[in-house]
Amino acid sequence: MPDRSETIHQVSENAFEVIERPVSAWERFYANAALRKMVLLLVLAAIWEISARWIGKPLLFPSLSETLEAFVASAGPLSQAAAWTIVLLLKGYTLGLLLAIVLTAIANVTRIGADLLETLTSMFNPLPSIALVPIALIWFTDNENGLIFVLVHAVLWAVALNTYAGFRGVSPTLRMVGRNYGLSTVGYITRILIPGAFPSILTGLKIGWAFAWRTFIASEMVFGSSGGKGGLGRYINDQSNLNHISDVFAGLLTVILFGLAVENLIFKTVEKRTVRRWGMEA
Repeated sequence: MPDRSETIHQVSENAFEVIERPVSAWERFYANAALRKMVLLLVLAAIWEISARWIGKPLLFPSLSETLEAFVASAGPLSQAAAWTIVLLLKGYTLGLLLAIVLTAIANVTRIGADLLETLTSMFNPLPSIALVPIALIWFTDNENGLIFVLVHAVLWAVALNTYAGFRGVSPTLRMVGRNYGLSTVGYITRILIPGAFPSILTGLKIGWAFAWRTFIASEMVFGSSGGKGGLGRYINDQSNLNHISDVFAGLLTVILFGLAVENLIFKTVEKRTVRRWGMEA
């Protein structure tokens, strides 16, 4: 019979023994975010197809298969419209971001700048961007410049407001750490303020991008084409006037696919390499 010390030693070793258990298929599926979203998209696609066939009115609500047929048949015009939309959208989005950076920088430097930003966002952020279309039609003879003007309004205030709120929400402890380490102004901003505020900044970028898409599609239906050119909004409007409802849904599907691509390929990648990597995720 082993003595007491040997028994205790054996028990303590067994207490830390790791028992491996095979992971079930459901657990592997539940842990895979991409697979979960793919299944959800397939379920939504099936609901669309079944609902459209049950309604049985293609002129009101075409099925997914009919929409995909129109999508393939109109690949040429759709790709041209999408390319024109993306180019103009990026111009307006980039200009809005630059102005937001300037306003936020001024607001973080002076009290007057902060008062100015808070006043401007209170005035213009609640104003729907589409409400500026009549003014843009009067001010700009070039439709492209008018669309960019409306896009800047859609992007500017959401990005500036979230960025400013993010900088103000940086923990005082982090600020003190940065000062105690003797960081330069640039180092303090890039290593303390921006990482601390980045969750809010990224939220502002997402909101600004979503607002830009909505505003652009709606505004382009009003502005129409310029010099024979037109984007997705113009394409959807033209197909609606011709009662080509399947082509209308194909245009809408294109907008949805772009939204999914930007969210999952760009914003999710940025989030993984910044917010999650820095441990800033709630």
